[in-house]
Amino acid sequence: MPNNFRQVKIQSKMKTVVTLIVVFIVSIVSAYSQNILGDWNGEAKRGEKLITFVFKIEQEDSKYSTTMSVPTFRVSGIKPSTTTFTDGKLIINGANVGMRYEGVFNKDTQQFEGTYKEGGVELVLNLKRGNVKTTDSRRPQEPAKPYPYYEEEVVFQNTEAKIELAGTLTLPNKNGKFPVVILISGSGPQDRDESFMGHKPFLVLSDYLTRQGIGVLRFDDRGHGESTGDFGNATTEDFSKDVLSAIDYLKTRNDVDIKNIGLIGHSEGGIIAPLAANNSNDVAFMVLLASTGISGTELSVMQSKTLRQFPIEDEVAYEKNTRKAIAIVTSNKSESEIKEELTTHYNDFLRPILTSLNVPDEKINLFIDGQLKTSLKPWSRYFLQYNPADEFEKLQIPILSLNGSKDTQVNAKINQEGIRQALIKGGNQDYKIVELKNLNHFFQECEIGNMDEYRKIEQTFSPIALKEISNWILKRI
Repeated sequence: MPNNFRQVKIQSKMKTVVTLIVVFIVSIVSAYSQNILGDWNGEAKRGEKLITFVFKIEQEDSKYSTTMSVPTFRVSGIKPSTTTFTDGKLIINGANVGMRYEGVFNKDTQQFEGTYKEGGVELVLNLKRGNVKTTDSRRPQEPAKPYPYYEEEVVFQNTEAKIELAGTLTLPNKNGKFPVVILISGSGPQDRDESFMGHKPFLVLSDYLTRQGIGVLRFDDRGHGESTGDFGNATTEDFSKDVLSAIDYLKTRNDVDIKNIGLIGHSEGGIIAPLAANNSNDVAFMVLLASTGISGTELSVMQSKTLRQFPIEDEVAYEKNTRKAIAIVTSNKSESEIKEELTTHYNDFLRPILTSLNVPDEKINLFIDGQLKTSLKPWSRYFLQYNPADEFEKLQIPILSLNGSKDTQVNAKINQEGIRQALIKGGNQDYKIVELKNLNHFFQECEIGNMDEYRKIEQTFSPIALKEISNWILKRI
């Protein structure tokens, strides 16, 4: 056989082998690099309730990003920090907003099969392609467009943090100059409507106030909705600087009465507000809704008892151990030292309690891990050491403080007394403190006030509370 023919035959065989290798590699790659872009949805069961999740996955510069919605709770615009897809495994890491999803793609069922984790809760969640159809589940008080006032989508900068904050400004009329209040949301990543448990309290509040002649600016928390930034590593002080940026923005507009810019803070927003006001000369008045008036440490100890979901035989020992955990978290030790010490303490303190209640080890581990992650966040360490009474004491502007008598998250009597004493100590001459009967933490008329009752109530915001807020403001502008 001629040499040149032998060489051609060998080259042909090599080409065939190479082709087979390429095909094999391509088949492996294609198996794990299918297009995952677009919407994925699924339902997870917690107790008797089905919770619907939707994840919109996008790609830019070879990196994936996800926006999460929970239609069941009418919450959208949640932005987990990272999304990865490797070897068929999808990880949506929302450490910045307290969640995580891990799923493995099943080629037979064409869905991701995995788990959703949030805090100490772990749910089975399988995701299939597509969005979900949602029915109009507006609560009775929610306004429908067109509104009888001017509405504008706005964006303003927090130049120090290098972030953009997106929100909605509503004014009684497109022409004129109006007083404006800035709404400040409670703890956790919130959108501009403070959407929670199927309600939109800030939408209802802003609509009511604007109809009464008071402009309103409400905005998505940093790193949430259409706002940029990192929510997970921000503190109460950082949020107060976002409010200062909102004040600066309003001062640039010729349709805002800059002598009548006010702050309305709900829950944590009520302790963000004084921080902002004490660093600005442009806040004319303040409304506190379910604000705390005691230190973060004392509030946390109180909530560890009232919001706890398991029984305790020795309450004295429980409080002692809770305070020890807080002392560890707020110490000046390094993060690694705090984590090691806190892990030991939680295992000595919480594990025996949960074991005695026949909680499986894997769920105990998940619960303790969730407690560790929450405790080590910058927000937690700042909050535990922050006493809003120190800031209330400095305020000389008019202040209205409202709390509901059936608020199980922020005890009205204890916290209002803290606010009252701070204002008296500071010599404030214009304040009003009111406990509204039968209202919960979100100012809904309620039976008990427990958190699981919020969703069941059709009312979003008590008309009595709305009227109290607007009447008080109108007398001061």
